[in-house]
Amino acid sequence: MCEARDCSEDQAVKQLKGILLGLLLGFLAGLALGVNIGRDKPLLSNPFAQETLADQVKRLGSETLQQSGKALEKTGQALQGK
Repeated sequence: MCEARDCSEDQAVKQLKGILLGLLLGFLAGLALGVNIGRDKPLLSNPFAQETLADQVKRLGSETLQQSGKALEKTGQALQGK
């Protein structure tokens, strides 16, 4: 049998291990979700998957088209204002 002091120390160690394990798992899950947020990907997708060349071209082409459309709109509004 254990004395009251020994049992309380064992319980404290178990609680500390549980807390540390929870912090570690939370950190790893948060890191994976943070990578996905930073890459504008769905949260539960693979954060280490490489984007294919075709996907990169589609994304960059779409972004370029949107930016050029906004620039044309601003230019058109500036011309109408004069």
